[in-house]
Amino acid sequence: MTLTENRVPPARQALPAEERHAAELAFLATHDSGPRPPGWALTPRAVVTFICGSGDQTLDGRMKVAPKFVGERALVERCVVTLAGERGLLLVGEPGTAKSMLSELLAAAVCGTSALTVQGTAGTTEDAFRYGWNYALLLAQGPSRAALVDSPVLTAMRSGRVVRVEEITRCLPEVQDALVSILSDRRVSVPELAGTEDAQVAAVPGFTVIGTANLRDRGVSEMSAALKRRFNFETVDPISDADAETALVRRQATAVVARAGAAFGVDDAVLDALVTVFRDLRSGRSAEGWDVERPGTVMSTAEAVQVAASLGVAAAYLPSGDVLDLVPGHLLGVVRKDDPADHGRLLGYWDGPVRRRAEDGSAMWRRLWDLRENLR
Repeated sequence: MTLTENRVPPARQALPAEERHAAELAFLATHDSGPRPPGWALTPRAVVTFICGSGDQTLDGRMKVAPKFVGERALVERCVVTLAGERGLLLVGEPGTAKSMLSELLAAAVCGTSALTVQGTAGTTEDAFRYGWNYALLLAQGPSRAALVDSPVLTAMRSGRVVRVEEITRCLPEVQDALVSILSDRRVSVPELAGTEDAQVAAVPGFTVIGTANLRDRGVSEMSAALKRRFNFETVDPISDADAETALVRRQATAVVARAGAAFGVDDAVLDALVTVFRDLRSGRSAEGWDVERPGTVMSTAEAVQVAASLGVAAAYLPSGDVLDLVPGHLLGVVRKDDPADHGRLLGYWDGPVRRRAEDGSAMWRRLWDLRENLR
């Protein structure tokens, strides 16, 4: 036996949703035998249950489905209805509001895979939405079906699946508009194969597109009116409930630290204070109703998860006193990403809500107030 045959496949840092939740997906596929749109792996009702969870209900007395997306059930239902009607779905909102996660969950539940994905960037070309060529075969044989390289979009069209287009507004407008005819005509022409049966690829039932867009980001390319008309827009808002956001931050940070090989050892009180800071700065108003100057940086839940995970890793591998002492430095790292003036806004927050909470007698906020010098 060779060394290669003995080799154990390496673990992966992150599994796609269809693998991570394979047991739930398999169960839901058999649990709900109701009508489903052509090509769908689950019924629309089961897709909503997969994403939002079954609550306190144990389905068939066998499985309780955990919620995976913290947000309004009505939003998820509208997304599912859009996809069932084979219309394009565009998830928009501020960075860090779990648009990509929702897109992945929807694709995994609807068609069994979230892998058909185009990552939009300024360097994305039209080939990513249409097709390319295997140039070795093209030179040797000329244009042929064998030499054609399908894009994720073309693959989804041929197989009746969902294709995800992440950060669609980061693509140049002329590249974005390659989707206009695809969403309208549901076919792609291949002029190089004219006169053959492969000269046109038609979408089979089940094909549709989920796009995401961070409309607040820099470098955004405005979508044309023609492309906008071919999508249903759904806005994914920040989490409204503080307890739900804290639970999500704890759960995801715990998972990150576990992948780093350690236990999550950040005190609940520290985590509550961290999430409170993020919520105050994000909304421009404290929980007590005091005005707060919002930084230009988006203080998203995703950023809060990363800070909480960093605190957990530091507590596990570089213990040096109270983990609360590390909070100001990590917050400064977050707010300095875009606008240098955000440093002053963070100091203003310390001089406002942090100081007032300290004066009200909270030991946690008193300690944070004492750490103000760490922000300089």
